[in-house]
Amino acid sequence: MKFFQMKGPKPLHLKRLNFLICVLDQKLQIMSHLTLKQRYTIDMMNKQGYTQIDIAQAIERDKSVVSRELKRNCDRRSGTYRHELAQRKYEKRQKGKPKHIVFTASIQAEVENLIQQDYSPEQIVGISKKLQKATVSVERIYQHIWVDKKKGGSLFLHLRHRGRHYRKRGAAKDSRGIIKNRVDIEKRPEIVEKRTRFGDLEVDLIIGKNHKQAIVTINDRASGMLKMKKVPSKTADVVSQAIVEALQGWIPYIHTITGDNGKEFAGHQEVSEQLGIQYYFAKPYHAWQRGSNENLNGLIRQYFKKSTDFHQITDQQIKYVEDKLNNRPRKRFNYENPTFVMNQFLFNPKVAFVT
Repeated sequence: MKFFQMKGPKPLHLKRLNFLICVLDQKLQIMSHLTLKQRYTIDMMNKQGYTQIDIAQAIERDKSVVSRELKRNCDRRSGTYRHELAQRKYEKRQKGKPKHIVFTASIQAEVENLIQQDYSPEQIVGISKKLQKATVSVERIYQHIWVDKKKGGSLFLHLRHRGRHYRKRGAAKDSRGIIKNRVDIEKRPEIVEKRTRFGDLEVDLIIGKNHKQAIVTINDRASGMLKMKKVPSKTADVVSQAIVEALQGWIPYIHTITGDNGKEFAGHQEVSEQLGIQYYFAKPYHAWQRGSNENLNGLIRQYFKKSTDFHQITDQQIKYVEDKLNNRPRKRFNYENPTFVMNQFLFNPKVAFVT
């Protein structure tokens, strides 16, 4: 370590400073761990009768380091120092030391609170980083959830799939029939695929227990905004009217709507006429062509399971879930929520979002 160089006698405060630097240098040497090579040197020189000062100079450490090493890591029965034994003792102590805890009690409490609000581990990490708050990895949160489950906890119940994996749908041919006057998704304007404007919608149904009653789900492709409305049956006229009623507040802003090929959407022409928009149909069993809607339906299923009797669900409960999801942060929007993103599209179009 370099000292201050000055011509003539040193002022008292500089002498004091140099002394403190020497002490600090020695302490830093003491704090750093010896290597196996250094222990080997200590072993060989000690056996050849070198003094501790000579050994300390050879390994460029303070003599107190050598003295402590010889006492601490020697064979307790014979008092002999052997570098292999010393290294093993050192490694054993390191393993036994308490590790630095990253997943502290306060972080754990915050994570559990967000999970209970139905945030996914990925959303928790994303929003924490955005707010510059301490957090842990997505995988660490999942590990905590599974440990909690094994202990009888309920955190896993707030996950979208509760840890289950589902078989993908598929079929060799479409057996649902052809909807009259349907317009294929291939004819949909290219701008819809870019997700650069508000008002290009996707629609689907979530079916209740025993295929009784359903919930119409409508989402905007660009902002992720969701509309939901319960219907007493899956008949085309009932579903069409529900779509029209749900979208009344968005009429000035909407352009297109894309649905699947279910017979419940056979009234698409009525929807187009009443809302003044173009209606398109995805190809049969091409769910990824309505990927945003499929994803949202999965989120909704956190609240209304497949075993749920929709007769017991009130309009207030549906509105609650709709508002909750519209104000839930999304990864694709850098953890902004759909309500915020919609307002930016409508009133501040210069702001761009990764979708």
